[in-house]
Amino acid sequence: MANNIEVKDLLEAGVHFGHLTRKWNPNMAPYIYMERNGIHVINLYKTAAKIEEANEALKKIAASGRKILFVATKKQAKDIVADKAGAVNMPYITERWPGGMLTNFVTIRKAVKKMTAIDRMKKDGTFDTLSKKEKLQVDRLRAKLEKNLGSISDMTRLPGALFIVDTMREHIAVKEAQKLNIPIFAMVDTNSDPREVEYVIPSNDDASKSIEKVLTHVTGAIAEGLSERKADKAEKQADEDNEKKVEQEAKDKKAKALETEENE
Repeated sequence: MANNIEVKDLLEAGVHFGHLTRKWNPNMAPYIYMERNGIHVINLYKTAAKIEEANEALKKIAASGRKILFVATKKQAKDIVADKAGAVNMPYITERWPGGMLTNFVTIRKAVKKMTAIDRMKKDGTFDTLSKKEKLQVDRLRAKLEKNLGSISDMTRLPGALFIVDTMREHIAVKEAQKLNIPIFAMVDTNSDPREVEYVIPSNDDASKSIEKVLTHVTGAIAEGLSERKADKAEKQADEDNEKKVEQEAKDKKAKALETEENE
């Protein structure tokens, strides 16, 4: 993995700060190093190992061409997730989670298509034929759809995985993914239940520095997977072009031989 995970970097970003001991989830015990001043401290060696494990799996998913949907609606995570996920061309939800986003994906796709239809109306001139009131209504609908679903407009099928920041806050997303057997990767704090997640990254999910540090590693792995996919495609294309070239050369050779025979 090109993006090496240093425990020192995680420490500086405050990834080790958990919640108050009285708010803990006992299932997080294996990932807790100690308790200090009434706050649980996360074992960063385990965090680093779990990030590595998650990265390998995410890299494979990205290389296979599947999308990874990022979910983070809390204030301190929204902009970071939009920036990091957007940079690797992955869909994300940073506004309210639309109920049925996964379990009723067909309806969500219809809403996304409505956005495209409005854009088409504006291009072909249909929009100009509407009354002032109708134009206002259409614009409001377009803005609302863009805000809630604009970041998933390129997601034409169910994602290959979910990456969640704060599983307690995003419990509806967790339940929908579980129902459809979609693997969940998540930053899991000491107050959450790690049993709900396939790939647990024990970490502080409240501080923006911590979220940014983990997301940087995760999206770095996704970028590697995408690069591998691109390289594989280019290699396949080169092989196909070479095969066609060899075939064409064989045909030309055969045609030339026939022509020589006829002339003789």
